[in-house]
Amino acid sequence: MTDAERERAAVVESVLPTLRENAAESDASGKFSPANAKAIADSGLLGLVIPTEYGGMGGTLRDLCGATYAMGTACASTALAYFFHNSSSSRGMLPLGAIDAGLYTEEEVPTVRAFGEKVLRFMGTDRKWIGNFASESVKAETANVVIQTEAKKVDGGWVLNGTKSFGCLSHTADYYLVTAIVEGATDLNGLALFLVDRNAEGVGPRMSWNGLGMRASDNDGAKLENAFVPDDMTLTIHGGFQRATQVARGTWVGNQVAIAAIYAGVARNAYEYALNRTMEMKFGDTGAPIASSPMHQILIGETEQKLEDVHMWLRRQIDLETSEPPLLPNSDVARNWRLTKGTVCERAFEVVANALKMCGTSGALMDNEIGRSLRDAAMGLVQAFPAERGKLDVAKQITTGAGWSGMQASLKKKD
Repeated sequence: MTDAERERAAVVESVLPTLRENAAESDASGKFSPANAKAIADSGLLGLVIPTEYGGMGGTLRDLCGATYAMGTACASTALAYFFHNSSSSRGMLPLGAIDAGLYTEEEVPTVRAFGEKVLRFMGTDRKWIGNFASESVKAETANVVIQTEAKKVDGGWVLNGTKSFGCLSHTADYYLVTAIVEGATDLNGLALFLVDRNAEGVGPRMSWNGLGMRASDNDGAKLENAFVPDDMTLTIHGGFQRATQVARGTWVGNQVAIAAIYAGVARNAYEYALNRTMEMKFGDTGAPIASSPMHQILIGETEQKLEDVHMWLRRQIDLETSEPPLLPNSDVARNWRLTKGTVCERAFEVVANALKMCGTSGALMDNEIGRSLRDAAMGLVQAFPAERGKLDVAKQITTGAGWSGMQASLKKKD
């Protein structure tokens, strides 16, 4: 780590006690902790990956993965919400990167720059929580996200109508960053971005989400009913968002490897809890630690191996997305992510399952570290896409050049 990375890591460490203190209550209630939100905002971590010229901390994907990993050891729900906030940074960084790449005309550049910088200043200087909403309930065989939320031009701005099925910070975000399709558009060039005030008329959560795990991530989606968004809070240039995604190193969602790091953190925490518990508990006849039994030693060896797998896969993906010059073409980096996500999340779940076995029946409680970790880790098996889907995509891309378009949004034609 560089000195700057150590300084940023110290800030992350400073909020972990608050997250740990509130984890059990947040999980039980299914509510995102206001104390956690305040601690993160006050620390400046809302601008972790925002350049310093926009009031941020100047961190990179390395910092973000370290932060979500660490937060995952304390409160996975908060880590997930924090990840989705940070994914919003791509909506600022990618347009600015596309300007540098010459993907916009001279006439378009001022509008694109203004929107990108606004997103970054909200997150950095202004320390605003941003909820990034793209996913919708409609699914497609050939795409990860189907966009049906529609934007209609009116005097002074746009009116949005639609429902976003997945996205954290429904009740907490200061703004929703919404991906929508401009009325009348016939292809992906009609995708546009909107910064929506959460307290504006016609804006609210979709439903109360009673999840198996990640229960306190404030994941109630978003519902937009004739929600007005001023022109200066939009990026609606034809093809503007689509061109911005062309400079992404990984996927258009932004920094996705950091979401896998959360589940790695969950696994690490569960294992350490189980190891400490079984080292402290003693056999009544010999006084030796429970962890010294042959069964426990097999589980410990397996778990150490699985954790090493997790860390190596994460490190490889981070290297692919941050190395200069790039190690692989962008398409190969995105393809590797399809394998990384599934592998990390499956191994993480296996680690937690081993921790459960180590603790036995007395440790199998709904509201302790084991129960909470098992439920949280289970969400990684299905979130975004399961491991089987990723393997299939990679195989198709290798053998036929085709595959599920998880890095794009897709339009569903209306009747």
